[in-house]
Amino acid sequence: MSPVTPDRPSRPGGVRADDRPVDRATPGRRVPAQRPGGPPRGRAPLPVAAGVAAGWAALTSYLPVAIVLALVQFGADGATLGGALRTALAGWLVGHGVPLRTEAGPFGLAPLALTVLAIWRLTRAGVHVSRAIGARDTRSPRRALLAAGAVGIAYALLGTLAAVLVGAGGPDASLVRAAATFAAVGTLAALVGATRITAVTGVLAARMPTRLRDGVRTGLVAGLLLLGAGAGAAGLAVATGGGDAADMIGAYRTGVAGQAGITLVSVAYAPNAAIWSSSYLLGPGFAVGTDTAIRTSEVSVGALPAVPLLAGLPRGPVDGLGALLLAVPVLAGMVAGWLLARRTARHVGPERVRGRVDAEHGRERAPRRWADLLVPAALAGPVAGVLLGVAAEVSGGPLGAGRLAQLGPVAWQVAAVATGVIAVGALLGAAATRALTRSPAW
Repeated sequence: MSPVTPDRPSRPGGVRADDRPVDRATPGRRVPAQRPGGPPRGRAPLPVAAGVAAGWAALTSYLPVAIVLALVQFGADGATLGGALRTALAGWLVGHGVPLRTEAGPFGLAPLALTVLAIWRLTRAGVHVSRAIGARDTRSPRRALLAAGAVGIAYALLGTLAAVLVGAGGPDASLVRAAATFAAVGTLAALVGATRITAVTGVLAARMPTRLRDGVRTGLVAGLLLLGAGAGAAGLAVATGGGDAADMIGAYRTGVAGQAGITLVSVAYAPNAAIWSSSYLLGPGFAVGTDTAIRTSEVSVGALPAVPLLAGLPRGPVDGLGALLLAVPVLAGMVAGWLLARRTARHVGPERVRGRVDAEHGRERAPRRWADLLVPAALAGPVAGVLLGVAAEVSGGPLGAGRLAQLGPVAWQVAAVATGVIAVGALLGAAATRALTRSPAW
C-alpha cells in the first residue's frame, strides 16, 4: 500500500511551490517563480536596475566635484549656488573626457582622479545590475553584455542631460560627443563588473592560451610598476618644490576655503602628473604648452601658469646621479620578468579538463621550456606599451586656444618606447632568473 502524498499548494500559473528549479550557483536555493509577463520574483526589471545603478554612479562621482569647486568659487566674490553647481557639472563632463568650448578656447584636460572614481562606480553599477537581473555566476556573456549595455544607455542619457544643462548658462559641450563618450565609458566600465560577477572572466581566462595569459599579466605588472615609479618621482619633485607650490596657492586671494579647494583640484590632477612623469622617465617626455619640451635630455619651457603641480618641473636636463633615472623603465621590466619566472617555476599547474581547470585532481606538467618563459616576456612589451600609450592619451588635453593648447605627452611615442624597453627588461629579468634558479619545474 503506497503512502498518501498530501497535495502541495500551487502558485499562480500552475507552478507548485516545491517544483521550482534549484539555483545551481547556490545549492539548496530555489529559483524564484516566474511571473506571467514579468521578471522572476525578487528581481528588478532591467531598465529600472540600470537606471538606478547609473544614476547612483553619476551622483557619487558628481558630488566630490561639486564640493571641491564650491570651495573654490565661494572663496571669490559674486559666487552663487546655481553657478557653482553648473560649474561642477562642467567639471564632471571634462572628467569623463568631454571637452568644453569656452571663450578662451577648448578646455579638455581631464582630472584623472575623477575619471578613476567614475569608472570604479560604473564598475560597481555593472555588478549591481547583473545581480538584479539574476545573472550572478551564470557564466553567460550575453547577460553580461546586456547588463553593461543597459548601464551604458542610461549613463549616456545622464551625460546628454548634463551637457544640455551646462550649455544653458555657461561653456558649450557637444551633445553628440557627450552621449557617445558617456555611452562608451559606461558600457566598458560596467562590462568589467558584469563579467566578474557573472564568472565570465574566469571562463575567458581558462580558455586563453597560457603563454598569452602570462604575457598579458606580465605586461600589466610592468606598466603599473612604471606608473608607480612615475608617481613617486612626481611626488618627490613636488615635495622638493613645496615652497614654490605654497607660494602659488597663497597667491590666490580666495581665503582658506578657496585655497583648500585649489589644493584639492591639484590632487585631482595628480594621476595626470604621474603619467607625465612616467613618460619623462621613458624618454619621450611631455609638453606644457606649444613649442615646449620636458625630457631627461632637454627642458624648454616659457612662462607657466601659477599651478601648484607645475612647481615640481625639472629645471634642466638630468646629469650626475640623476642619470640613474634612465634605468627605471628597464628595471620595471626586469622586475616583471623576475615575477614571471618565479610564477612559472612555482606553477606545476593543473591541466585543463573539458575547458575548465580542476585544481584538486590536476596532473603535474612536464618541465617548462624556454619558450614558455620568453614568449610571455616578449608579449609583455606590447601590452605595457598599449597601457602606457592609452594612459598618455587620456592624461593630456588643451587649456584654451593660446599657448596652453597642448599639454601632456605624445601617446604613440610613449607606446613605442615602452614596448621596446619593457620587452627588453622583461626578457632580461626572466632569462636571468631562470639561469640562476634551480627548480624542478625547469
